[in-house]
Amino acid sequence: MDWVTSELSERNLYKLLVNTVLPRPIALVTTVDANGHANAAPFSFFNVFSHAPPLVVLGIEGRSPAESPLKDTMRNIRATGTFVVNLVDRALVEAMNVCAIDFPAEMDEFAAAGLTSLPSQQVAAPRIASSPVQLECRETVSLSLGTRNRNLVVGEIVHLHIRDGLVDDQFHVDVDGLDLVARLHGADWYTTTRDRFQVPRQTFDKWRSQQATQSIADTGEA
Repeated sequence: MDWVTSELSERNLYKLLVNTVLPRPIALVTTVDANGHANAAPFSFFNVFSHAPPLVVLGIEGRSPAESPLKDTMRNIRATGTFVVNLVDRALVEAMNVCAIDFPAEMDEFAAAGLTSLPSQQVAAPRIASSPVQLECRETVSLSLGTRNRNLVVGEIVHLHIRDGLVDDQFHVDVDGLDLVARLHGADWYTTTRDRFQVPRQTFDKWRSQQATQSIADTGEA
């Protein structure tokens, strides 16, 4: 089956993309407005884009009502130029789900979700204390895309926090200890990073040697 994307409805295209491009990491993004009011909201159109410079990318869809076209997250990033990506572990899922509620702007998501905030080291936005990884970011560039006030935000990571005990002296991270979760298909499905397998990366010389060995074996069988 195949489709021309421009001929699909927005809803059907969304269903195809979010049910095939997975698992998707979750950014529980914290921001603060010009008056110091903090906000927390999860996004799964998110990933690390580069390590040199260290960049993250967020896809933020706007609100539908014309009188409030931008989500609080995007409006706050425009106001302060900063945000924090808090990664979500299994213990944080329920609180993250509360933060996904479309609260009125005056609502305190931290209080509603039972989250404790911590001040960041280099940006105005607060961090979530219980998150195992917190990436303090400064907005590098934001692009407005298409309809529905969609925005693509690129942010530079200026400070990195990882829970004590999860990184050794060689900068090896205890992935099991992180216990991160990711979005799957549909509205309600998630997965953890504990079910995984290893495939060693090959060099060209090793691959060529294996091909030669296989060719000899195939010839012998013939």
